Amino acid sequence: MSGNGHSYGEQAGEAAPELAQEAAPTTAPSVPAAFGLFSSDTKKNEDLKQMLESSKDSAKLDAMKRIVGMIAKGKNASELFPAVVKNVASKNIEIKKLVYVYLMRYAEEQQDLALLSISTFQRALKDPNQLIRASALRVLSSIRVPIIVPIMMLAIKEASSDLSPYVRKNAAHAIQKLYSLDPEQKEMLIEVIEKLLKDRSTLVAGSVVMAFEEVCPDRIDLIHKNYRKLCNLLVDVEEWGQVVIIHMLTRYARTQFVSPWKTDDDVVEEYNENNFYESDGEQKEKDRNVKKTYTMDPDHRLLLRNTKPLLQSRNAAVVMAVAQLYWHLAPKSEAGIVSKSLVRLLRSNREVQYIVLQNIATMSIQRKGMFEPYLKSFYVRSTDPTMIKTLKLEILTNLANEANISTLLREFQTYVKSQDKQFAAATIQAIGRCATNITEVTDTCLNGLVCLLSNRDETVVAESVVVIKKLLQTQPAHHGEIIKHMAKLLDNITVPVARASILWLIGEYCERVPKIAPDVLRKTAKSFTNEDDLVKLQILNLGAKLYLTNSKQTKLLTQYVLNLGKYDQSYDIRDRTRFIRQLIVPNEKSGALSKYAKKIFLAQKPAPLLESPFKDRDHFQLGTLSHTLNSRATGYLELSDWPDVAPDPAVRNVEVAESAKEWTAILGKTKKEKPTEKFYSESEEEEDESASTGATESESGSESEKEDKEEGSSDESSGSSSSSEESSDSESDSKESTAKKTSGAVKESNAEESKKKAKGISKNRNTSSSSDTESSSSEGSSSDSKSVSDSRSDSDSGKSGSATSSKKEEKTAQDRKTPSKQDVFLLDLDDFYPVTTPVAVPTAAVLSPSLTADLEGLSLSGSSVIDVTTQVFVPTKTHEMLHRMTGKGLSAHYHFSRQPDMFGDHMVPVQVTVTNTTDQKIENIHIGEKKLPLGMRIHEFNPIECLEPGGSVTVSMGIDFCDSTQTASFQLCTKDDHFNVNIQPPVGELLLPVTMSEKDFKKEQGMLTGMNETSATIAVAPQNSTSLVIIEKVVKAANLGVVPSGQDNIHRFAAKTVHSGSLMLVTVELKESSTAQLIINTEKTVIGSVLLRELKPVLSQG
Repeated sequence: MSGNGHSYGEQAGEAAPELAQEAAPTTAPSVPAAFGLFSSDTKKNEDLKQMLESSKDSAKLDAMKRIVGMIAKGKNASELFPAVVKNVASKNIEIKKLVYVYLMRYAEEQQDLALLSISTFQRALKDPNQLIRASALRVLSSIRVPIIVPIMMLAIKEASSDLSPYVRKNAAHAIQKLYSLDPEQKEMLIEVIEKLLKDRSTLVAGSVVMAFEEVCPDRIDLIHKNYRKLCNLLVDVEEWGQVVIIHMLTRYARTQFVSPWKTDDDVVEEYNENNFYESDGEQKEKDRNVKKTYTMDPDHRLLLRNTKPLLQSRNAAVVMAVAQLYWHLAPKSEAGIVSKSLVRLLRSNREVQYIVLQNIATMSIQRKGMFEPYLKSFYVRSTDPTMIKTLKLEILTNLANEANISTLLREFQTYVKSQDKQFAAATIQAIGRCATNITEVTDTCLNGLVCLLSNRDETVVAESVVVIKKLLQTQPAHHGEIIKHMAKLLDNITVPVARASILWLIGEYCERVPKIAPDVLRKTAKSFTNEDDLVKLQILNLGAKLYLTNSKQTKLLTQYVLNLGKYDQSYDIRDRTRFIRQLIVPNEKSGALSKYAKKIFLAQKPAPLLESPFKDRDHFQLGTLSHTLNSRATGYLELSDWPDVAPDPAVRNVEVAESAKEWTAILGKTKKEKPTEKFYSESEEEEDESASTGATESESGSESEKEDKEEGSSDESSGSSSSSEESSDSESDSKESTAKKTSGAVKESNAEESKKKAKGISKNRNTSSSSDTESSSSEGSSSDSKSVSDSRSDSDSGKSGSATSSKKEEKTAQDRKTPSKQDVFLLDLDDFYPVTTPVAVPTAAVLSPSLTADLEGLSLSGSSVIDVTTQVFVPTKTHEMLHRMTGKGLSAHYHFSRQPDMFGDHMVPVQVTVTNTTDQKIENIHIGEKKLPLGMRIHEFNPIECLEPGGSVTVSMGIDFCDSTQTASFQLCTKDDHFNVNIQPPVGELLLPVTMSEKDFKKEQGMLTGMNETSATIAVAPQNSTSLVIIEKVVKAANLGVVPSGQDNIHRFAAKTVHSGSLMLVTVELKESSTAQLIINTEKTVIGSVLLRELKPVLSQG
């Protein structure tokens, strides 16, 4: 259940982890049983009050844990509010967090007391700890007093610009609370929503879209510029955020794109198993053949493509949301992919099953073919509750056709014998529906239902009578015998509906049973006074019809029944009696209608249409509360009809922000460079030339990828890219402002220093260019300009090689000998690098005089200098990609070469060695079909035309793993065969090493605390505790750069993720007694925790 009908519940359970962690260990002492009835919790609460007033933090913490535990169990702890609120200013973070958990629960009830502490909450909004800032905002927004609306508004505005995505997320939650308190603030809140919609953090996306849906769901214009970003972020957003975003995007798409169902208007598409299992390519081809005028908008396709992977989500609400999106937006030929995922949800608990089955029931009416392959999944189990059984029965009836009806009828025969009488009755109705829908089995079903008339169970017999009555109306001429049989049952059946049905049948077809009908009237006239109202009405009808057709035998009997009805207690019976008497018994007062009495009573009645109760539900959006209840719920937002002409798609284009361009060079990010044809440079001149052109990739991606690159890319001439997706506007603003605050003296000294360093680098590069280009001829060349600070770090690392060298000539000579950046590791480099593996040091471009001049007067003192550096270590370990037995003599191994910028941005370079172990040559080795997760890309190696027997060739390829360890699956093809192969990266290979100063490291680390920090304590073997061994082991395991450290016992490493450029900071701090603390700080918390898990055994093993 999701979407417009449900309330987001403040992202229910935000405090739940804290409750679970903090409250679990302690439980309140139990009250003695003897006093359980009379004593209250006063004494216990007094004890807690004393603990809260204690001077010891441990006692306060223990008391708060017990109080939060009480709340978790549903006990009332409101009387402790004054004692708890005193501790809101506690300096202990743990106490403060628990106090805020308590206040969030009771601030609304105890508003006066909460207002007394409002100044404390305002101070807490400036707290360095993001959790405290967020909690303060949540408590402030929970005090629902109109007088503090301006304070709340100000707090929300400030929090929306906070550096922490967690605080910004809570600002989005507070927007909804403030809007419900004071709707007049709508315009100001829309401004905040507009700002937060631009946020690139996945943590914020779901919450701000929920605020948008609550405050201004009609402001579609706010979504235009953020549409593609939301589509691309969708996979990484937390689950409940995904549900909200998908429902919002479903509404958005219905207003912006034309109907994809136009394709199906010309051809009535029949679904069957064959086209269900067809590949996407075949389906697209079919669509093209049917109607070539329709072409799907790339943004429409982007939404469908980016939501498709979420069908594998573990959250049932997400799967249901994607299913409804495909149902309402996808071409009919593609909607079938959701059926398998929906059937998977039927293994969940009964509540989830109920909602899913309701939606499947609606879908199966219009498109049977979607669920026909899964018919057996809807068979009823004896353990299913009645509501689930009934829904499964409904779906089975919808899916019934000539091919499967015999199987279903056998199944229904078993269901009729069920002990659950309600379900047995529903099964009989289902049999009746099958009989009317499929004419081939009508007689079979009717005979089966007649057999059920002899069943011992009265409910089954009664339901059978009602269904038979409806079936007989379709072809009464052939079934006189059945009517006679049912007349005999009248003596035994007591269920009013069944008795009424039999009487109606006999009355309607009285001319077919002329001898039985009068006798039935005689018997029922005797028991008239004891009958149910429903039966009495049918007795009156029967009398009237017999009076008109056989008045000789039944005239007196009918008048007797009419006299009984005249004095009945029910006014319905009395009214019907008067009406019939005036109509059929002629007298002087009779009106003109009495002439037509026979036509009125014995007119041909249309046969009833047996339809599914879910037929009229499809006008509600699937997966909503309104659809479940089959009535419009409060807050339901209707799906609009498709527009005839699509609005201008240009409104979704996002222009690159100019201000970001010039500063990215100073912030030292790498350039988004995409070499086209030449990956192997022969000389430096060619490299500079190719870099200056700034050509784009030869294989262009989808529209969405292009758009993303436009957003993220910076000015080509500045040679740097924009900040990572996760960083917010506020962060970049603050960095810009700090970079500007520099003094004149520092500017001059930095300018001179940069000139000297530029000269040193150019000298160094010119002397070593020939050897460099030779060694790198088989490897990829680096992109043209790493950024100014990159070249500066080159010279700095050269200086660090020797403490005594201070002259330029000595430094140049030193650099020529040691091309590696970090001289510390040169001791063991010969051991690390195998002779057979050529290691190329990427050559940075020579600084042009104009660029050096431009850099004069700039100071980097206010911002962190973080530059991509060369790898410290190249792993020699190879992984098997294709075994020679599987590959029919062709074997393939791969290893990660750690060469940056070989294939442009985001790509992880992989070297593949292909070997021919057969005695015949293998031709045309190339990459075939790719089966990649969403967003993943592969830069293929050039096809190998011919591989001689026993020959071996090493080729390079690039893979964009999207900062995940998901497997890249593709086919390695030869002229005659193709083999499925996989490449899975260790998490350490998803990184690029960076250099930075210790000061910058600490500054960045300070910004990545709280939820962005993971740590572990490990036991270090004595032989592993030396500096060189630790560095060697860490850089072997992960592609990290070494950060210089002023302390012997602390080792720091830094890198950034290849795809998004998020920083990854690793600290190894040696403690006493052979232990060490391993700390990882990063926004990419998942990658951080995986890296921590991989580094722990590396450092602990001997």
